[in-house]
Amino acid sequence: MTVKGCMFDFSGTVFRIEPARTWLRAALDAHGLTAAEDDVAGYARLLERAGAQPGGDLPGEIPPHLERLWRDRDLSPEWHRAAYTGLSRTVALPWDVHDTLYARQRDAAAWQPYPDAEEVLRALRERGVPVAVVSNIGWDLRPVFRAHALDGYVDAFVLSYEHGVKKPDPRIFALACDALGVPPRDTVMVGDQAAADGGAAALGCRVLLVDPRPVAQRPDALRGVLDLLG
Repeated sequence: MTVKGCMFDFSGTVFRIEPARTWLRAALDAHGLTAAEDDVAGYARLLERAGAQPGGDLPGEIPPHLERLWRDRDLSPEWHRAAYTGLSRTVALPWDVHDTLYARQRDAAAWQPYPDAEEVLRALRERGVPVAVVSNIGWDLRPVFRAHALDGYVDAFVLSYEHGVKKPDPRIFALACDALGVPPRDTVMVGDQAAADGGAAALGCRVLLVDPRPVAQRPDALRGVLDLLG
């Protein structure tokens, strides 16, 4: 297989969301609220368990009243917000910061690129390999790439809420390949979830899976893409 185009997932692949504890502390600071660190840590764990942080752990259980919103959350900004704030509200926080928590995860400061992201994206650009970001998401992540000076390495953003289709549906990968002008058989999809990102294989794309571990624990997983180029 000759790789002539690359598709990348966003969360857990190129970027990682901040720890839940930092996420909650930032929301409290935005309201000028003080709280003991032990309390922040404890409630952050509850939010993690509930799956309330976009880009964080998936919920272990979805409350019945949120099941439909959760299933379709990445097809609409309104559904995405309602799903995650709904999960947040299942945690009995002593502070009303649910909307602020949701707003925080859209802030570029809440996201950190993996250590090798810039190196790999720059190398692909230098080799003339076009890049698309293909993400199941309910908001525009382009400002995150721009804030971290990575937007110049991306040729196309294919976001589920903008097209009304989400991974693993092959149609979203077909849209990305069309945007890159590269046939699927010459394109690799890089992601962290086999169930979602693996959908590209239905088109004949190669799939490279990486571990979505915290940034400090995953220094070079994306470099595998360059190995595929020869």
